[in-house]
Amino acid sequence: MTEPGGPSARPRARRTARSGTERAGRISAPGALAAGDVGVLSPDLNESLTDLAARYGLRPSAERPSPPRYVRELWQRRHFMLAFATAQNIAMYTNAKLGQLWQVLTPLLNVAVYWLIFGKILDTSRGIPDYIPFLVVGVFVFNFTQRSFISTSKVITDSLPLIRALQFPRAALPLAYVLIELQQMLIASVVMFVIILVSGEPITWYWLLFIPALLLQALFNAGIGMFVARVGAQLNDFSQLLPFLLRTWMYMSGVLFSLLTLAERGFRHPLIVKLLYINPAAIYITLIRLALLQKQRESAPGAAPYNKALCAKWPDVTINGVTHNYLYNSKYCMPVISPDLNWPLAAGWAVVAIVVGFFFFWRAETRYGRG
Repeated sequence: MTEPGGPSARPRARRTARSGTERAGRISAPGALAAGDVGVLSPDLNESLTDLAARYGLRPSAERPSPPRYVRELWQRRHFMLAFATAQNIAMYTNAKLGQLWQVLTPLLNVAVYWLIFGKILDTSRGIPDYIPFLVVGVFVFNFTQRSFISTSKVITDSLPLIRALQFPRAALPLAYVLIELQQMLIASVVMFVIILVSGEPITWYWLLFIPALLLQALFNAGIGMFVARVGAQLNDFSQLLPFLLRTWMYMSGVLFSLLTLAERGFRHPLIVKLLYINPAAIYITLIRLALLQKQRESAPGAAPYNKALCAKWPDVTINGVTHNYLYNSKYCMPVISPDLNWPLAAGWAVVAIVVGFFFFWRAETRYGRG
């Protein structure tokens, strides 16, 4: 038997209380509400959701910030971008037996192939003092831009889990990948300097110009990197097409031959020569060559007053069956454009690239990660 207040009586008491509450029209939950405790929200059924959200101070979680605010957010994440780039560099070649050596082996192998095919077989080295350091600088500098573009073109699609999990300015990703390539370029530059010194080039004060030239190139790479990051996020096939475009760009940028003396080689289209010369890759390559290679500075067209007779002797003249080499006579030839315009062009390309790339990427900020 059970007592009136025993365990079997308690469930019946609770069911009776609940049914009594439901009959009274009150909510059925533990506890009780006093009169006036329940607030009633009676929204206007004709009011749009946008107006309702605005009335209560709600805003979209993926709202695109203004450009100044976006820049501030990027600056606040600068430590993240640097740490991310460093970690990626360390992890990039962990599965390779030679590890980080591939950062310099890859451009060196390219130099060897280009030297054999273009320097020896096709004789593009004719008329260029010390072709090997000339080629090394061109390959290493262009490789910095090429790798930056390829890596940033697929950074959004490769980082979808990170983009969907965390809220941060998406431009931090292409900028971080340009930092990765800049770190690799600095490591590769040590090997480049060694090759230059072994070839007999002296260390001069001009070497200090390597730093601002590289920074301008990095700024240009960051701007175009943001541009191709958005294109790559919207066109899946873009990363497949980009290597072919970059290969064509390399052949047009004087990596393998000198654009400075292209007119003297018999190319009779001065406008095309100027367009080739002022393209950004060619400008940055030229600046770094002139900074690091004394023989390039001494033989550059425009380094001496124009002299048609002396220029005609470049690169060699045969007298009585004997060939005389006049490699440095190219300095008496007419320059493609004034050497004084090299630095303004380099700075102009960097500014245009970073401004256009930033705004182009920023306008699609809320669409990244939806694919």
